[in-house]
Amino acid sequence: MTHLTILYRGPLASCDYDCAYCPFAKRRDTPEQLRADRAALLRFTAWTAEQDHEVSVLFTPWGEGLVRSWYREAMVGLSHQANVRRVAVQTNLSSRTGWLDRANPEKLALWVTYHPTQVTYDRFLAKVTALPVPHSVGVVGDPAHLEHARRLRKDLPAATYLWINAEEGRTYTDDEAARWQEIDPLFHYSRFPHLSAGQACRTGDTVISVDGDGTVRRCHFIPTVLGNLYDGTFRARLGPRACPKLECDCHIGYVHLEPTGLYDVFAGGVLERIPHRVLPEPSRKP
Repeated sequence: MTHLTILYRGPLASCDYDCAYCPFAKRRDTPEQLRADRAALLRFTAWTAEQDHEVSVLFTPWGEGLVRSWYREAMVGLSHQANVRRVAVQTNLSSRTGWLDRANPEKLALWVTYHPTQVTYDRFLAKVTALPVPHSVGVVGDPAHLEHARRLRKDLPAATYLWINAEEGRTYTDDEAARWQEIDPLFHYSRFPHLSAGQACRTGDTVISVDGDGTVRRCHFIPTVLGNLYDGTFRARLGPRACPKLECDCHIGYVHLEPTGLYDVFAGGVLERIPHRVLPEPSRKP
């Protein structure tokens, strides 16, 4: 093995936002749960330092990780680790950002989601445009967010990719989809679930999902256990394999499906969702 991509999701399940579409909105972890999450993360980062191969890490917490000091410190440390190729996190960017000045911007990146009901537009825009590290920015494709997304696309630098996630459970008409496509030229990848059964996928081979106990699965969406990270039992079960699910409808899953070709689209920025080149200027209606 020369490189392994890890999607890490510890026990943290609390968030400081109250988004209507999220089951973890304003959820609070107990002090004991937070201590357990911190210990699990420290154990994981210690493991990465012991490996003789390269690793890339995407933190995908149920809640908001960067409001916790241990996630910020873990990301800074990993960004300076010789065998780490990339470290990224999904975040609402609600926390302070000064800590990023201590990170290696060649290795650390952010996957930022804008939640219009939770933060003022000007505050969010000022914070995201001042980021000293690579980042993508995105919005959930709720019709109530359309004008916010249009405004954000207009005000963000042209080189900043603004992605749109199809809202869970929503079916878009062609006209509705076209409005989002004008903002995100790649929205068509998110609009419909990808038929994945029997398709080649990198998960379980060069990509794995790890929880706070070190349990390894091929991805967040397949419950079958491959082994444990810390005793090494997962390694014997790594290898190319087809997806057993009928559909895959989440970007952190289908980006690894080989038939999508998204490793070419996001070459060099798969974990942080940054395309390898500036996308065509979104069309603008008069």
